[in-house]
Amino acid sequence: MEGKVSRASRKLEASPIQELSQLAQTCRAINLAEGFPDFPAPPHLKAAALSAITGDFNQYRHVQGICHLLATQMKGRHGIAVNALSDFVICCGQSEAFAASIFAIVDPGDEVLLFDPAYETYESCILLAGGIPVYVPLSPPDWSFKKDELMKYFTSRTKALVLNSPHNPTGKVFTRDELETICEACKIMECFAITDEVYEYITYDRELHISLASLPGMQERTIITSSLSKTFSVTGWRIGWACAPANIASAIRNIHVKITDSAPAPFQEAALTALQSPPDYYCSLRTEYEARRDYVVQILSVLGFQVRFKPKGSVFIFAELPDHCELSDIEFVKKLIEKAGVAAVPGCGFFHTTPQPQDGEKYQRRYIRFAFCKSGETLSAARQKMEQCVNEDGQLSF
Repeated sequence: MEGKVSRASRKLEASPIQELSQLAQTCRAINLAEGFPDFPAPPHLKAAALSAITGDFNQYRHVQGICHLLATQMKGRHGIAVNALSDFVICCGQSEAFAASIFAIVDPGDEVLLFDPAYETYESCILLAGGIPVYVPLSPPDWSFKKDELMKYFTSRTKALVLNSPHNPTGKVFTRDELETICEACKIMECFAITDEVYEYITYDRELHISLASLPGMQERTIITSSLSKTFSVTGWRIGWACAPANIASAIRNIHVKITDSAPAPFQEAALTALQSPPDYYCSLRTEYEARRDYVVQILSVLGFQVRFKPKGSVFIFAELPDHCELSDIEFVKKLIEKAGVAAVPGCGFFHTTPQPQDGEKYQRRYIRFAFCKSGETLSAARQKMEQCVNEDGQLSF
């Protein structure tokens, strides 16, 4: 029966990252690979979830209060006026919100633009919908795109552009100037924009997140997706949402209901508590993560990694391998797991474009992603383990 699986499923292949994840588990490596915290979620949120469970909020449920709180936040932070009753869909995390958004607007043969490197889930959803991913390269070290060349990636078949800012894996926060370029292109080509804004509250160095939908002429064509996961350290709760014009939100909602029916009921109730967190909570979140970022940047730099771009947002550092290292990213991560007992993610899993001849060496094989959304104890232990593998020059060597 092996040959009877669907064509859609055959388009999705296991990545080397999955194999390395298994190796990391076998070696009991310290996990700096995956972007989830290993420290406790905020106590008041856990208490709210427990209260919901004991209060018997355990059946299929849509908590409309979430939509009202999100609408208030969007108006206050971005000046975006949305209808809480018609413009939101509460989903099982941002991942389902994104997938349902793609299924709502993409027909077979439609093209969807993505900035490369890109989080791998985007491509999978587009392929399952029968769409065609088209990649716009971001160039190191600052991960910028050529504004005068953006239009060449659009065609008459372009249905949407995907924007993830703050960006995984690089930590880039797209500037207003870049967003305006994207905005003009989407309006000229009459296409949708789908944003992934899960790191919207996690920015550094006074950098501000700007929602693409807040720019003139973009709200009518933008689907915003986000979640509680990163902001409140509850990646396992699976509470996310899509926000879009009413007719598009209705299509997303129909798909969501047919696939999962509702997001976890007690965690929707707890989301009401999360979304009413005081401003001090968000300030502390940024301050604590910025300190972790600076600590890991310092560790990696001392060990010989080239951190040419200090992340402005998200919980990741995309570091280039040391100059002396002749290993590929996959080979290096395998050695890092086996010899140092520390797991990270090889950058090649995020790249989809071929470098131009003038770029020289294939830089797609030279980057490693480290997650710093870990406790101080975990980061310190990872540092000690890696320091045990340094050569006489003080740099990592396997």
